[in-house]
Amino acid sequence: MSACGDRTCVANSAGDAHRKPEQIKMRMKRVLLAGETFTLLQSAVAGYSVGQSSRHANGATHFMAAVRANNFSIEQLPSERCEEDFPRTVEALQDYAAVILSDIGALTLLFTPESRQGHISVNRLRVLRDYVESGGSLMMAGGYTSYQGMDGQARFHDTPVEDCLPIICLPHSDGIEAPEGLVPSVVASHPIVESAPSKWPPVLGMNRVTLRTSPDTTLIAEAEYRGCHLPILAVREFGAGRTLAFTTDIGPHWMSQQFLASRWYGDLMGGMVKWLCREL
Repeated sequence: MSACGDRTCVANSAGDAHRKPEQIKMRMKRVLLAGETFTLLQSAVAGYSVGQSSRHANGATHFMAAVRANNFSIEQLPSERCEEDFPRTVEALQDYAAVILSDIGALTLLFTPESRQGHISVNRLRVLRDYVESGGSLMMAGGYTSYQGMDGQARFHDTPVEDCLPIICLPHSDGIEAPEGLVPSVVASHPIVESAPSKWPPVLGMNRVTLRTSPDTTLIAEAEYRGCHLPILAVREFGAGRTLAFTTDIGPHWMSQQFLASRWYGDLMGGMVKWLCREL
């Protein structure tokens, strides 16, 4: 499913104003976002009467708007469709300049219609690693079902995806809830945060991970929690490709409303995607 409709974009230079829309679309790099959709179930009990309702939620609306404002074409593949529709080959993934996984667990990508029936199928976590190694770019954003996940349910520890990320997942539950707010700080100069303040608006939670110590990895920002300095933004050059770990949400609830309302939110989200797509 394409979440970008007719793929219109915001012109970001004087030259764009004189180009036809078709010319702008042709030069837009494509980004695939997998995940960030949820089905919320609610039950109401009154005596012997029980009622149930459900609604669909999308946590990526702010992020996708920010990416499009930076002149990229972003397509969202909802979590519930990834088992059937997420690309199965490196060649299919190479249609995209970058792939972003956000609040989508490893099992959602590992299951295929064939494997559910007991037939051998493709390991899409291995395909993602091979895509990066051959020159693609991969980002993982934080959430309850990212990295190892709240209650350990995301299960990216000891997988091919973890192999290429700039961090190592914990082997157990890694979710941190911080309603009091955690304040990220920039700790290294990097094009992604070239115009960033040294202190960011607060986030209300994050995934706890371990930074790799390899020379191909750069820690850009961290947050302090109970005396520990935890990675919140890190990047890595892996093979011919690039990976980025952002260990908090790209939208509510861990991404605070104060952060979302700041000018810096769009700059940061756009900067991460620009770096992944080799425009920085």
